[in-house]
Amino acid sequence: MSYYNFSEEENPAAEDEHYMLLALQEAQKAFDAEEIPIGAIVVCKGRIVGRGHNLTEQLNDVTAHAEMQAFTAASQTLGGKYLKDCTLYVTVEPCVMCAGASYWTQIGRIVYGAPEPKRGFTTKGGSLLHPKTILQGNVLALQCGDLMKRFFINKRG
Repeated sequence: MSYYNFSEEENPAAEDEHYMLLALQEAQKAFDAEEIPIGAIVVCKGRIVGRGHNLTEQLNDVTAHAEMQAFTAASQTLGGKYLKDCTLYVTVEPCVMCAGASYWTQIGRIVYGAPEPKRGFTTKGGSLLHPKTILQGNVLALQCGDLMKRFFINKRG
């Protein structure tokens, strides 16, 4: 796994954008494999401890979302199921299932790129996140959304 240390003077938004760009690289892997292009990175204290992208087609598993892959990898790396000191970076707003899984991991923070007005968990009303989880949306939303749009144009076109 890799480290990226930001100095105290740096803008936290720059750190969020850095990790979201890495999540976009994961999403590109999904895109290239003809999976819905969503990517996720889990960061703990400046260290990437988990990463993933959608594998639902490859694994023939509707639960093989990017976030689920990243949570599993992070838990294995850290040797525990709770991710309290971690941040999930995901290119698209999590669905209800992934938001629920984030609750059980007790993840400290979720940062997502593009909103998901049809299937995103925030459209369902009420919070599915752990009460201590901090949510930040719309980080590099245009880039994240553009990858999704390109994918579906290619599928339908």
